[in-house]
Amino acid sequence: MKNEKGFRLSRRDLLKLSGGALVGSVANLRAIPAFADSGSACGGGGVIEVYPASPLIGGYVDGSGVVRGAAFTDPLVIPKPLAPVPRSVVDTWRNPPGSGYGQQDSHGHQHQIWPAAYPLVYKINVQVAPHSFTSLKALPIDRSGNPVVPPGRTSAGPRNLPLSTIYSFNGTFPGSMIYASYGQPSLIRFENHLDENPLSLDRGDFGDPTWKFLTHLHNGHTTPESDGNPNFEPDGYAPGEFCDNLYLNYPAGGDPKEMQSFLWFHDHKEHHTGCNVYKGLVGLYPIFDPRLDPGDETKGLRLPGVPNAETGRVDYDIPLAFYDCALDDGVTPHQDMHNGCGETHPEWWGKTFYRHFANHGFVGDVFTVNGTAYPVLEVKRRKYRFRCLDASIARVYEFMLMTSSGGPQATPGRQGQYQLPDGQQCMRFTQIASEGGLLPFAIVRNSFQLWPAKRREVIVDFTKYMDGTPTTKGDAIYLVNIKEMEDGRKPDGDARVPVMKIVIGDDAPDNSLIPSELRPLPPVPSRQELDRLPHRTFELERGGGFGEEAQWLINGMPFELSEQLAFPHKDSAEVWTIKNGGGGWVHPMHMHQEEHQVLSRNGVPTAAPPRSPSIASGAHVDDFSKEDVVALDPGDEVVIYRKFRDFTGRYVGHCHNLAHEDHAMMFGWEIVP
Repeated sequence: MKNEKGFRLSRRDLLKLSGGALVGSVANLRAIPAFADSGSACGGGGVIEVYPASPLIGGYVDGSGVVRGAAFTDPLVIPKPLAPVPRSVVDTWRNPPGSGYGQQDSHGHQHQIWPAAYPLVYKINVQVAPHSFTSLKALPIDRSGNPVVPPGRTSAGPRNLPLSTIYSFNGTFPGSMIYASYGQPSLIRFENHLDENPLSLDRGDFGDPTWKFLTHLHNGHTTPESDGNPNFEPDGYAPGEFCDNLYLNYPAGGDPKEMQSFLWFHDHKEHHTGCNVYKGLVGLYPIFDPRLDPGDETKGLRLPGVPNAETGRVDYDIPLAFYDCALDDGVTPHQDMHNGCGETHPEWWGKTFYRHFANHGFVGDVFTVNGTAYPVLEVKRRKYRFRCLDASIARVYEFMLMTSSGGPQATPGRQGQYQLPDGQQCMRFTQIASEGGLLPFAIVRNSFQLWPAKRREVIVDFTKYMDGTPTTKGDAIYLVNIKEMEDGRKPDGDARVPVMKIVIGDDAPDNSLIPSELRPLPPVPSRQELDRLPHRTFELERGGGFGEEAQWLINGMPFELSEQLAFPHKDSAEVWTIKNGGGGWVHPMHMHQEEHQVLSRNGVPTAAPPRSPSIASGAHVDDFSKEDVVALDPGDEVVIYRKFRDFTGRYVGHCHNLAHEDHAMMFGWEIVP
């Protein structure tokens, strides 16, 4: 059945319109686009939850018939910041940005706030493009790790991988990186060109079937029309349409203690967020504080970073976007919650494989950093700042720095493809920031966890090892993931998967410091004041009774059937309790619009970790910082304090295991005057 816009109505919408589970007014109901991307008759009729055995990157068979591997030779790609469009060019656009009615997007919205100073304007095309994860040849293997002849071929042995098709921000993965600064507004014109395919690239069978996008700056302090959330703009933006997202780049409430330092932007199209993000719609947004953290190690806190006039980058300040993927082996059946009839696609051998596995989420067996599988980074003998982002659909990482005498060993058919069997910790991280911005003080860590959408910023001193021994040119160090995760349910074991190789290079000047004090946290009210605030509880649980697409619920309801679950007043504060309803899943729960502070976890009040030089330990040791994602282990109950400043309108909270979000684990809330 189709509505007036030509979209098919899902079983869920038919149920609502029939009154079988009517919640809210008919005026608020919205049609859901068809899920069967290729129009298959059995799309959404069940799930075959089988992962392919990705071709082994750098794999070969030695003279004894043993499968070996030799990766970690492709250089790490360090994104170059996007330049703003000159005002003289912007003024010639057919629909130039502005404050007037209908000037915010193709749908006729208006900016809630327009800055006094005209913003820097950036142009990003949402477009189809090819992407290579490696320049190395890859060995076709089966699920046991044995070499095979790939389907449709006549011989075994290593071969070049085909290019994968991505949906991208300006043609690359990760997409454009924008350097922002507090006090200087940015406006990004996102323009949809996904209908254009001049290279005739095969789109595969995942990605929003209507070729729409909806971009969210995670966790930008923005008005709803620029937030890119489906509670404000449920339809997204179709080919030929544009959206001007205005990022005011001022901290919540004008409080400098609320400044952040590393954001990212990604697609948020309802029901297809996971596949669109996995397909490449990921961009980076480091944001600098001109006073304390200006991107120049001779100023402010003197954190590592040297402006490079030639490239526009800040040298020694490197973003690392971690992303796991699976590559089609040509024999794994395609059938999930949205499309496929169990068919195989030998023509897609070596290209990215994705399925809507709503039960667990999706994990891959190939690990990439900034879009390259198993890269190598040559560093100078000095301090570096790494801004780490988990851009994966569901994977939880835990990173450690290790040395090894034997080096990476190929483990075909296993998650990560390589192991570091004799790896030993050799260096520590000094964490200076979480996703909410700078910590109040630096904390020294042997390892740190990174959950989907979370960010952690660390400093590493490459002049010496943790025992005080100096490094020497040519030394090899590995960034290693020590958490196994066979599916998206939860980490389920230990591993030593090298993700990136780091090679020590020459000496270099270093004017940076690791300050003992960074930025104070915003104050939390007293217990008596907290008790007087409104309290709300949100429980996350498996679905049931709402149709096959509504696999996950919040407070007993899927997103499409629930009304707004909270109406906080502008410039107020509340206490929210987030409960993981059990069942053995982890949930990274993201709340839009402002950061929160964790008051307690499972009844234990949050406490600050020991200050340097003590070594902080524990999975959630940085709960004491500002955050925008609540990391919920199975059965966890986390109480948070948050405020609602500066803007009014509709926002969302949702699980950032994006398969869970796409299958209804999201709720709407609204800031009212």
